[in-house]
Amino acid sequence: MASTSSNVENLHPQILKQVMKELRSLSCDPPEGIKILSNDEDITDIQATIEGPAGTPYEGGLFRVKLVLGKDFPASPPKGFFSTKIFHPNVASNGEICVNTLKKDWKPDLGVKHILLTIKCLLIVPNPESALNEEAGKLLLERYDDYSKRAQWWTDIHAKTSHCTKMESMEKGESVEATQGIKRASDKALDKKKKDKKRALKRL
Repeated sequence: MASTSSNVENLHPQILKQVMKELRSLSCDPPEGIKILSNDEDITDIQATIEGPAGTPYEGGLFRVKLVLGKDFPASPPKGFFSTKIFHPNVASNGEICVNTLKKDWKPDLGVKHILLTIKCLLIVPNPESALNEEAGKLLLERYDDYSKRAQWWTDIHAKTSHCTKMESMEKGESVEATQGIKRASDKALDKKKKDKKRALKRL
């Protein structure tokens, strides 16, 4: 995984200011299916979530990604990583992302938004020619159905709230509701007893 050391002190203040401005803008007006997770302590460690695009094996998943700005940014591209495990030709076992935008096609004026949109596009159209996961690349080219099933399976396991957790929370909710119902019924019964007792005393 990427180095966790901060590069804040290595970047020019003007670059930091520019990055902060873009992150604020992305937080206020995020691209569809992308959400920035702000880290005020270290803005060189940019994290976001990307919703799995509809019609892909990643649909329904929520994938956490991380961009690490190096000391030469923006002359050099940031490094991109998936923090959420994903079966994809262009994502290595340590989460590193291989996409031309972060390699040979990098331009210093490309911003964070462009990178995140490119990563989202990679979920729609993988590039088996620059595969970091050879098995996924081979399956994509030779047996797409098997690739799709495997990618969906990983999405279900790693990128979705498990069905069990949902069921547990529903059951917990129902049990809380039931407990509250029982409490209300017993409160009513107690009130009725108190009222009956008062009436009986008045008659005496």
